Amino acid sequence: MSDPPPTPQIVIQQKESMFGRFGKFLLFALLFAVMTIIGMKTSYDSYFNPPGGPQEKFHSGSETATEKIAIVDVSGTIVGTDTFIMEQIDRVRKDENVVAVVLRINSPGGTVTYSDYLQHHLRKLARGETREGKRKGEPMPIVVSMGSICASGGYYLATAVGDTPDSIFAEPATITGSIGVIIPHYDLSGLLEKWAIKDDSIASHELKDMGSPTKTMTDQERALFQDLVDQMLADFKETVKEGRPMFRDNPDDLDAVATGQIFTAKQAVELQLVDKIGYIEEVLERAAELAGTTVENVRCVKYEKAPAPLEALLGSAHAQPRGLTLQMDSLLELTVPRAYYLCTWLPSIVKSGK
Repeated sequence: MSDPPPTPQIVIQQKESMFGRFGKFLLFALLFAVMTIIGMKTSYDSYFNPPGGPQEKFHSGSETATEKIAIVDVSGTIVGTDTFIMEQIDRVRKDENVVAVVLRINSPGGTVTYSDYLQHHLRKLARGETREGKRKGEPMPIVVSMGSICASGGYYLATAVGDTPDSIFAEPATITGSIGVIIPHYDLSGLLEKWAIKDDSIASHELKDMGSPTKTMTDQERALFQDLVDQMLADFKETVKEGRPMFRDNPDDLDAVATGQIFTAKQAVELQLVDKIGYIEEVLERAAELAGTTVENVRCVKYEKAPAPLEALLGSAHAQPRGLTLQMDSLLELTVPRAYYLCTWLPSIVKSGK
């Protein structure tokens, strides 16, 4: 009997992957290339923008010009926890190519201390001084562009223009003014009494807890607070005179508008709080004129906050949730008697996530 024929063998050829036998190598090379490109872009950006500081962005004018007009943005409530304004001022001070500054203000004001601190450094910038007060170069023209609101502490910053003529502009719909000081206080003693809650604090002196919302303010406490407010208002008026020379010889005109009242742009021009009505384009033209050039021959730039490394890699994909978030430090702020150059009677207890 003959042997059975051999069993046929079927060989199935495995399909090659998309990248062939060198797939893993190609994937590694691709990853390496992406990381290299990201590194090169970061190095390129850091050449023009110091890492960690405000990032310069083109706004208008000539993209190839060397000389710049810097737009310094002041938005929202002016408080010490927001360091971005000062970071912009420092960035401008270190940039020798900046020939003029446009101070874009859209703020209802803020704390007395931080408003004064920023105005102080803006005046130094205008005089061409360093942070330490040493002479650095020629004076820096500053022109103000008011947004939807430039009131109280916002107007306080606007006075940094000094004696420069035609240097404060407001848009047609701007609300400005509110020259005054407020120390908010709320008397909750009646409500606490209904709840049978008693303030049993132990203090070193009867004035230590002055301004506490758990008790009715005494005449002595009210007089002390009023004296503080009056002194701060006097300082506010002196600062306004530095930026509005027409009030130096006519202090009564300043007294008439320093009542905390807000004004429309048209009213502000009539009252000499504002020089002209115009948009950001007219302001840039005036800044260029003061710098001895034209908008077409300068690069107008603005600044943005530096993104976190991961945020930059993902394209700033909304790292923080939008909406209103309650801030613990804002709640604590309510317990502190604090003076404000602010166009409101209620301190901010929420913070916008925008």
